Amino acid sequence: MQVIHAGDAPRFQLPGVEFTGYAAPSRGSAGLCTWRLTVDVGHGGDAPHTLDRDEVFMVLSGRVQLGDVELGPGDAVVVPAGEPIALTNLGEQKAELIVAIAAGFTGHLADGTTVQPPWAQ
Repeated sequence: MQVIHAGDAPRFQLPGVEFTGYAAPSRGSAGLCTWRLTVDVGHGGDAPHTLDRDEVFMVLSGRVQLGDVELGPGDAVVVPAGEPIALTNLGEQKAELIVAIAAGFTGHLADGTTVQPPWAQ
C-alpha cells in the first residue's frame, strides 16, 4: 500500500488548470491513474483533445461543461476513448473534479501532438 498525502501530491500547472497527481505508476498504481483537476473561473474554449482510453470525470465542486453536457457537484461522466474532450468552467468559482483513467494512456492534441502527461506517469 502506498499513501499519498494531500500535501505531498505533485502539482502540475497548465494555463487555467492545476493537476494534483494521486494514483499513477510512479506512485504505486500499475493499472490506474487519478488526479484532482482544479479549473479556474472562466477557463474554457481550448481545442479538444482525445485519449486512447476511457476517462471518467467526477465533479466535486463548481459547474463545468464537457462537450454538450453540463455537470455539477456529484455528477460524473464517462468519456469513451477517441471522443473529443474540452472542459469549460461555467461557474463563478474554481471547479474541482477527480479524474480517473487506465494507466499508460496516450493523449492526442488538436495539432496532432502525442502526449503522456507527467501527472499520470
